[in-house]
Amino acid sequence: QVQLVESGGGLVQAGGSLRLSCEASGSIFSFNAMGWYRQAPGTERELVAAISSGGSTYLANSVVGRFTISGDITKNTLALQMNRLKPEDTAMYYCAAIEDCSGYQCYTNDYDYWGQGTQVTVSS
Repeated sequence: QVQLVESGGGLVQAGGSLRLSCEASGSIFSFNAMGWYRQAPGTERELVAAISSGGSTYLANSVVGRFTISGDITKNTLALQMNRLKPEDTAMYYCAAIEDCSGYQCYTNDYDYWGQGTQVTVSS
């Protein structure tokens, strides 16, 4: 049983910052990548940022220059620094992990494990 626990969400004004954290525990063998997804009401879930065990990172175009992903896959920890937040960033943010992927698959394949989510609300 693998558990992913997110923290750090909240309410912030546009232009502000938040930092999300995620820790994994349980029967973990190894992850090849960890990432942050988000989903707003009425929209599809989207991958916001991800980091592979090799250290390569992915950022969605909508957050480039504003968000930074960091983490240590070997220690199963992940963080997302979100700066210059916009109202359109409002969503439930989920930490996720995938065991088996290679290269760009780590950003396109379905992830194996998911946290419960943390709400981020950006007011205008």
